[in-house]
Amino acid sequence: MFSDESRFSLQSDSLRTLIWRAPGTRYHQENTIERHRYGGAGWLIWGGIILGSRSDLHVHSVTMAGHIYRDVILEQHVRLFRGAMGAEFLFMDDNARPHRANIVDECLQSEDITRMDWPA
Repeated sequence: MFSDESRFSLQSDSLRTLIWRAPGTRYHQENTIERHRYGGAGWLIWGGIILGSRSDLHVHSVTMAGHIYRDVILEQHVRLFRGAMGAEFLFMDDNARPHRANIVDECLQSEDITRMDWPA
């Protein structure tokens, strides 16, 4: 099973201001605009792919953290897939920081879920 989630901004645009400037003037005061990178709530979008099939798309209004990943994704979805597939089940995620939290490793071990080695 492959697992992935994405984070989306609900802002209407990228907040980028595109300007043309002369070479070498990038950091001149008149070419500098203060802005905030991200100001909206986080959304967790998750889906799984398994044996030529796929899970439903799950959308949650949360910001991703290790305990959220464990509680929302592993406990509610991955554990059920593992139960249906049996001992041959192999889990793969994308090495995001929340996926590597100690509580996630402990959860996978307690549920006897084998994670595929996936170099960073």
